[in-house]
Amino acid sequence: MSETKQAKTGKAGAPGVRVTLKRSPIGTPERHRLVLRGLGLRHIRQTAVHPDTPQVRGMILKVGYLLEVGKP
Repeated sequence: MSETKQAKTGKAGAPGVRVTLKRSPIGTPERHRLVLRGLGLRHIRQTAVHPDTPQVRGMILKVGYLLEVGKP
């Protein structure tokens, strides 16, 4: 596993989640757009990998209607 991939997911081999922005945040509340920015998503079809923590899960639940979530 590359060094940059380890830095994003935490420990090597740690379970994580892959989130992809599927719908435009135009017209959504400002707080939802800030959550997307916190997840590192700025463009449609952009994907980010995060560790599977309660904080990340809460962010995904808040804007889940805009995302597609899967395993990395």
